[in-house]
Amino acid sequence: MPSLPARIVKALLKIQPQGWARATITEMRTRQEKQARWMRVSKNISLTPIIIDGNPPVQAAMVSAPGPTSGVMLYLHGGAYVVGSVNSHRALLSSLARVTRMKILAIDYRLAPEDPFPAALNDTLTAYRWLLSTGTVPGQIVIAGDSAGGGLALAAIAALRDSGDQLPACALCFSPWLDLTLSSKSINFNAKADPLLSRAVLTTYADLYAGDHELSQPLISPFFADLAGFPPLLVHVGGDEIFLDEARGLAEAARTAGVDVELTIWPGLFHVFQLVPFLPEAKQSLNQAGQFIVHHLT
Repeated sequence: MPSLPARIVKALLKIQPQGWARATITEMRTRQEKQARWMRVSKNISLTPIIIDGNPPVQAAMVSAPGPTSGVMLYLHGGAYVVGSVNSHRALLSSLARVTRMKILAIDYRLAPEDPFPAALNDTLTAYRWLLSTGTVPGQIVIAGDSAGGGLALAAIAALRDSGDQLPACALCFSPWLDLTLSSKSINFNAKADPLLSRAVLTTYADLYAGDHELSQPLISPFFADLAGFPPLLVHVGGDEIFLDEARGLAEAARTAGVDVELTIWPGLFHVFQLVPFLPEAKQSLNQAGQFIVHHLT
């Protein structure tokens, strides 16, 4: 059973009108940035804006906690490829930096509809290869993301593998959006339980991101990707979210492909609950992520 704080947050989310369905993209982006002000970030966490050389350059930030660090995490925020930013996720990023003792390179990849696929993927590849160019070895890199960022992380790994690049040590996916065709059964059977997401809104955003490309293309929907050769994966998903079966399917496909995968389903929890830092489950999830990283960094 979810903790009392988690049940309270979920109840509050349920009684709020679903903003995704009622607001324009501009309004949603503005709303997220305003909401980020209420998320506490530890004073001892540094967030330094940087620009990564590329064509075009990629806006990013390096997040770090004081003291010794080990490795670098390339983090990709969620937001259905249309909203979200480094700033909207700064509380989660600061928690990850503190728990993992890693530097975190978080990027503001380009968003649809202004920049549809493959802009976000290309920005991710630019950031990863920039890390390599600075002397960071692949065995000291972790790729992570939530929601759309989780799917983007896996798409990037597939693209890096296919292009012959060295792969990161491991990957973390929190509530990943993996199938933009929205074909999994939990899209329907968890529709009433999920307080945040809906098929209607995701259908619109998926089309905006894919543009003229097929939604089932593996670099858009990594649910359909060949996972052979992937690094170890950690996947955390809420039991009440509509992406539940995508996470299950990913874990099954990974095991079939011989990939080391750890799947944790959090009963009664909602989409990317890790964004609410005071929840006991959020702390437990990030601690598990930290342990997974320590085990797989080389």
